[in-house]
Amino acid sequence: MQNYSYDDTYFLPLDPKTHEIAISTEDLNVYYGDKQAIFDASLPFERFKITALIGASGSGKSTYLRSLNRMNDNIASARVTGKIMYRDLDINGDGIDTYEMRKHIGMVFQRPNPFAKSIYDNITFAPKRHGLKDKAKLDELVETTLKEAALWDQVKDDLHQSALALSGGQAQRLCIARSIAMKPDILLLDEPASALDPISTSTVEETLLRLRDNYTIIIVTHNMQQAARISDYTAFFHLGHVLEFNETKKIFTAPKIKATEDYVSGHFG
Repeated sequence: MQNYSYDDTYFLPLDPKTHEIAISTEDLNVYYGDKQAIFDASLPFERFKITALIGASGSGKSTYLRSLNRMNDNIASARVTGKIMYRDLDINGDGIDTYEMRKHIGMVFQRPNPFAKSIYDNITFAPKRHGLKDKAKLDELVETTLKEAALWDQVKDDLHQSALALSGGQAQRLCIARSIAMKPDILLLDEPASALDPISTSTVEETLLRLRDNYTIIIVTHNMQQAARISDYTAFFHLGHVLEFNETKKIFTAPKIKATEDYVSGHFG
């Protein structure tokens, strides 16, 4: 494999005076036991934009994404150092209520994972746990979130049927709807279309482009065409290092460093 210098990097500066930053990391490191998976990752994510994280398998992009809402806390050997700044608070610090924090930073996983409940109960599960009991408000929430996820017209007559009967693309959009039912500020997606057919993938992408009006979206994708189609910014990961962060169009047409150019042109490895 080509050896690339980790000193050869490029990071587009996003001035907080002109770019509202929803979340950022400062010198983030992730360790699994003695193995370091992420090295000093410092990235800003602009509000109401889509940022794609790209890189080869094992590059650390999913590990980094999971750090943003402390999902690595669930792994016994994991240790995360550095800052994750959200609303002027370091949410990687001690004393953070991760359950409360994840209401603001939602996550959708690679494979659709609807609960073994009705479509309606999938959407209302978390809001009910947080005390929302009014049926009229729950009904409104179900309709609103399913419309946001472009699923309402397909399932409105089957809300009390099992979510497990949905197709893969429908199930993934249900998971997106379930995540936004808590009205998060930020939506994290880990390769949400990798298990879907091209038509379902296109529908999910169209959904994310609409959601960008109201949510900050950070997406891990192995599909470079997808990153080019839907993201505003792209960060390129290689062996746990972020080597380049820039506007997506520049990453794909005029990358600043050789490693990025090799990756997007297919000459990587």
